[in-house]
Amino acid sequence: MGGNEELARRFEEHRPHLRAVAYRMLGSLAESEDAVQEAWIRLSRSDTGAVENLGGWLTTVVGRLCLDMLRSRTTRREDPLHGEDGRVRLPDPVVSRADGLDPEQEVLLADSVGIALMVVLETLTPAERLAFVLHDLFTVPFDEIAPVLGRGAAATRQLASRARRRVQGAVPSPAPDRERLRAIVDAFLSASRGGDFEALMALLDPDVVARSDGGALRPGLVRRGAAEVASQAVTFARFAEAAHPVLVNGLPGVLAMAEGRALSVMAFTVRDGRITALDILTDLERLARLDPVALGAA
Repeated sequence: MGGNEELARRFEEHRPHLRAVAYRMLGSLAESEDAVQEAWIRLSRSDTGAVENLGGWLTTVVGRLCLDMLRSRTTRREDPLHGEDGRVRLPDPVVSRADGLDPEQEVLLADSVGIALMVVLETLTPAERLAFVLHDLFTVPFDEIAPVLGRGAAATRQLASRARRRVQGAVPSPAPDRERLRAIVDAFLSASRGGDFEALMALLDPDVVARSDGGALRPGLVRRGAAEVASQAVTFARFAEAAHPVLVNGLPGVLAMAEGRALSVMAFTVRDGRITALDILTDLERLARLDPVALGAA
């Protein structure tokens, strides 16, 4: 096997890990693939003879690429998660069949990377996100992250600590009971279909937040509070009527279909038996990438 073929083989061994790093950094499946492919191009053009830890080298390269991509978003519509102008940009959901993840998705979503975590990561600064993702999620030492950021190890540690406090305050504890979560999702759909406002109120946390991302052609919406979210759920009962059970980032969620195409993907965040967040993707461009047949929804 030639040198380039051997290098390509070694890179492919690391590709699933690199995609996982990039997804947590960018929240975009397509951009994650772009970052990983660019890492391969840089590797193929580099002298790797002195590289002792190829996986570590590639991880920091992908981290640097993602950092640059995040910083470049400042002039693009998806920069804010939900800014003062009302725009909403949710991270790409990883949608799977209700009966489980495929092996590639299992690697991508290791460590319970639910939508709740991805939403919080979207609110961090690029530097905070890099420090937290590489250190806390992938155990990269601070002294290896610091040069990527152009800061000292102590300053990088502070960035990760600040990000960690944000994450811990907003993301439910891991190890959720999927069957219990599915029962809550099903009860929410049943109440929505029946227009049962009181049942919806019983399922929703008083401070629940519902975010909807319709892409470039539809306005994004943010609803807060159980009464407002329950009213919205009754209004859009047609989505509940067309609902199919799926996993969204490994947790029970809903894919709404009509005439063979996806209308929406809904992710649920549950704490102490009540829904604390609803994240709804209605962006037709991104929904068009889903395969309803593969998801068991067609």
